Amino acid sequence: MREFIVNKKVIISAILILILFLAPCSVLILLYLDRGLEQEIQPANFTCLKPDQGYFSQQNIEYNNIYGIGLAYAKHINETASDFDADLDPPVFRKQTSSTTKCNSRVTIPTHNELLMAVESLEPGIGEILEDKEITLLPLLDYEAELAFVLLESITAKELENPSFIPKVGFLVANDLSARSIAILGEDQGNRYDYWGVSKSYPGFSPVSDRLWVPNTHVANAIPCINLQTYVDGKLRQNENTRNLIYTPTDMLRFIHKKYPAELMSKGDIVLTGTPSGVILNVPRWKARLAKIIGLDRFQKLAINQKESTAKKFIKVGSTVDISAEWLGDVSVIFVDP
Repeated sequence: MREFIVNKKVIISAILILILFLAPCSVLILLYLDRGLEQEIQPANFTCLKPDQGYFSQQNIEYNNIYGIGLAYAKHINETASDFDADLDPPVFRKQTSSTTKCNSRVTIPTHNELLMAVESLEPGIGEILEDKEITLLPLLDYEAELAFVLLESITAKELENPSFIPKVGFLVANDLSARSIAILGEDQGNRYDYWGVSKSYPGFSPVSDRLWVPNTHVANAIPCINLQTYVDGKLRQNENTRNLIYTPTDMLRFIHKKYPAELMSKGDIVLTGTPSGVILNVPRWKARLAKIIGLDRFQKLAINQKESTAKKFIKVGSTVDISAEWLGDVSVIFVDP
């Protein structure tokens, strides 16, 4: 018995020594995995427009195409553990025009079948894969407060090539709603950002403010520098100034033309300029890098995010999302069952 007690003490001591030895190594590994980006992300140089430098237009403009720019704020890039290279274009995607809706609309949360139909349009046969893996798609509905601008005149490719070109645009407040389950299924796919566009194209997924604000004079790199704030059921979730955008409106138009060179950019086209930090779907860099090391695929990532403890964080039936942008306006929606 005494020998057993002695051996037990030896074992416990050995375990404690091992823990003390490994703990610093674990901390170092965690710090390495959680390291920041090599490049410091700088905002663009903007001319900030004030309320008295423009007016709210009474003109009825018919909206045409909706384009989106992703990962346009440094804090949002970091909260989503995304990569950044100043020499590369940001994500660009398209949304269905039918997704537009006005302030105070009731937005229906898509069902599993509606989500599946959308993904099948990009990847025929994925429904069978999901069924084999016993995955039922949840919407994982997320908000994205954004400054949007609308083209007041059509633009040619030749104009975009001119370094001194200044587009004539008006400004809106928008909520770029997203079904994150579809976006996750697009990870590691060659057409990843097409999944983003589909995830954001359900009816009502592009609420915009009721009034278009137009500058008196169109100046290079000029935007309303306003605080975008998102409240979900009264709780503040996003709060950042648009002056922190990485790209100017002209930059964005050139990115869009590069992605869709065959399309004419027309009067009434809407450009969603990207969302600040504070969205629901976020991940620390160390987790994202660890997932890559151990080889988690998109289905495993989806399953993790659809666990009840995580899925309950996303927008639910009955939730209200209010986005305010100071003097530029606001947009609110409430979410309902099909």
